[in-house]
Amino acid sequence: MTRNVLTLVFVILAGFAASGAAPADVLLIEEVRQAGNMDVPVNGMTTAEVRARYGEPVTVHAAVGDPPITRWDYAQWSVYFEYDLVLFTVIHKDAVKSEEPG
Repeated sequence: MTRNVLTLVFVILAGFAASGAAPADVLLIEEVRQAGNMDVPVNGMTTAEVRARYGEPVTVHAAVGDPPITRWDYAQWSVYFEYDLVLFTVIHKDAVKSEEPG
């Protein structure tokens, strides 16, 4: 009985996988690859290094919390700082354009 239930679950999951989820996964993977090739601020850079390399941000948000976290918005990404150091960079949703697999 358990074997029959597991087989049924596997068949159903295989049906979902074959129903079109694969192209979306491929597009997402391609977007991640493209994002990985973008020149963005990296963890550990200082605010001065970010300004020197990427220019002035479009928007600077006030620090929040303790330790203070600051966000700078650029056209294609936002940079989060703790004190004077980059914590991480978030690429905006529309900054990476995927192409349909051909």
